Amino acid sequence: MSTNHNRLAILIAIGAICGFMAAYFIGKPMQSVGWIGDLFLNLLKMMVVPLVFFSITSGITYIGDIRRLGKTGTLTFVYYMLTTAISVTVGLILVNIIKPGKYIKGTADGEIVEVAKKQIDISDIILSFISDNIVDSMAKMEMLPIIIFSLLFGAALTTVDVGKQVTNTISTLNETMLKMVMWVMELAPIGIFALVAAKFAEAGSIAALTKSLGIYMITVILGLAIHGGIILPLFLKFSSKKILKYFSDVSPALITAFSTASSSATLPLTLECVTKEAKVKQDSALFVLPVGATINMDGTALYEAVAALFIAQAYGVELSITQQIVIFLTATLAAIGAAGIPQAGLVTMVIVLKAVNLPLEGISLILAVDWLLDRFRTTINVWGDTVGAAVVEKVTHTSKQNV
Repeated sequence: MSTNHNRLAILIAIGAICGFMAAYFIGKPMQSVGWIGDLFLNLLKMMVVPLVFFSITSGITYIGDIRRLGKTGTLTFVYYMLTTAISVTVGLILVNIIKPGKYIKGTADGEIVEVAKKQIDISDIILSFISDNIVDSMAKMEMLPIIIFSLLFGAALTTVDVGKQVTNTISTLNETMLKMVMWVMELAPIGIFALVAAKFAEAGSIAALTKSLGIYMITVILGLAIHGGIILPLFLKFSSKKILKYFSDVSPALITAFSTASSSATLPLTLECVTKEAKVKQDSALFVLPVGATINMDGTALYEAVAALFIAQAYGVELSITQQIVIFLTATLAAIGAAGIPQAGLVTMVIVLKAVNLPLEGISLILAVDWLLDRFRTTINVWGDTVGAAVVEKVTHTSKQNV
């Protein structure tokens, strides 16, 4: 599996580089291949709603009967949601300070700016969580109510007598969607070549785009470094583990996560490192780590928040505080549906952009470097899982001793 992932990553990198070079040497004529990129984006959009629904529902049902979740399950879920929310906050702060998208000139579109300027009140945010017609929301790709519905549906499914039968079906459908996404991602090198070539040829100033992308990469990597090097170690301190020793113990899993860009593919090695090398009790690790590989995507959530604001800045859109709150909520919740497969964050990026009326074609601005950033954010995802196993073990073990 890791060989296939590496092959895909290499091909995506080649596609992005070739697209960049074609735009540089050929120029404006490369805009004619833009329809191929649009076709690839349409394939991604086609996958989003069913992928998010089945992935979130499957992830929640994996936890088991929500009424018997217990302290371990509750603590695990709270830890994952808290660390994801913190990572999104770090990303939003950095991208607002650094503003990597401001270096791109000539991308602003008056119509896009007007659509994105639509004012959102706090009451609008609250109301957007619940839809009076979930089918209509799915048709319109209104993602927040779909995410909430999926969470509630999965939770309710764990409490009914025949839920196991439906759960197995949902799990099968989720696996089917993951397989379909992998098929689409096989076309990614061609799609990314076309998107990068057309967008860079249209923008004209390749030097400005390159500078902006470089600063965007620095912003994402800096955010991941802060979260992985400061925030998560602070959580790890509560487990009484020695930070450097623990990091060394789980480093084979982190290296594998970087090389495969897949938290799911890394899971067997993650379990082995955490239980055998880091000496975390199996009863904690066997619950926390598989759930984390499904619903915990700190790095992905941070990347989505930074990427959304980068695209807004590139199009000359000033997002209000309430719109950034929507990005915060959507990125945090959408991370649950970011399946542990390579480039899944690219799929769920559509969710965040749709939430604040930003153009989906803006994704083409980040595709040239997404294949590399995917590896960094997957590493942080897995690092967050391993820290979670130690934290949950410490809290649950301490509470048992106090009983």
